[in-house]
Amino acid sequence: MNNETPILKADNLTIAYAGNPAVKSVTLPIYEKKITAIIGPSGCGKSTLLRSFNRMNDFVDHVTHDGKILYREHDLYAASVDPVEVRLRIGMVFQKANPFPKSIYRNVAWGPEINGMSGDINMRVETALRQAALWDEVSDRLTDSALNLSGGQQQRLCIARALAMEPEIILMDEPCSALDPVSTAHIEDLLFELKEKYTIVIVTHNMQQAARVSDYTAFMEMGNLVEYGDTDEVFTRPKEKRTEEYVTGRFG
Repeated sequence: MNNETPILKADNLTIAYAGNPAVKSVTLPIYEKKITAIIGPSGCGKSTLLRSFNRMNDFVDHVTHDGKILYREHDLYAASVDPVEVRLRIGMVFQKANPFPKSIYRNVAWGPEINGMSGDINMRVETALRQAALWDEVSDRLTDSALNLSGGQQQRLCIARALAMEPEIILMDEPCSALDPVSTAHIEDLLFELKEKYTIVIVTHNMQQAARVSDYTAFMEMGNLVEYGDTDEVFTRPKEKRTEEYVTGRFG
């Protein structure tokens, strides 16, 4: 197990919707420049947990948090913390690709521009598209509508859009669930490249994907963190019976 100080940590975190806990007393470390997968059945709280890491749950009515989320040892939910600043540092890619109805170029340039980020915007757009393994496919049609791209290209564009903001951490909520196997393979290859520079947390229903791409895996059930550890151990030598049943498909 890793002895480093985690870059991000849920510390005894409980998240409730209108008083009903969806995440229950979860403590989970996220290590820098590693991929952490959160797996578990539908409704187990994994997306709720993920969205708490960059305060996306702030947009949902009647959500309460107990416990802490620490980013570089700072409490993300402290009164002095600006949630917009949190989302600049901790980007998010959603399950369904959601490009803006604008050109490919404007999709990537928009965030840095409205946030007043300095530097050459053209270079920023190109760098983000290259990092998302999309530049070679779109460099000659940056003025085309992003809505004309394929599903897999749209998802990589959404990744480029997140990367253009230069976050430290990228959260991904089922980023491949709507994609075909070829596009999924593209995204998985991309994750290996991105973790050289970024910390990635991915929620996935696809256990094979979790096993392939992640360094660490957290298994959740009914709001509880059942098991967390090195991915290899969680999948081949799980400590908990429920984990074993889930990863071997005998879960009921």
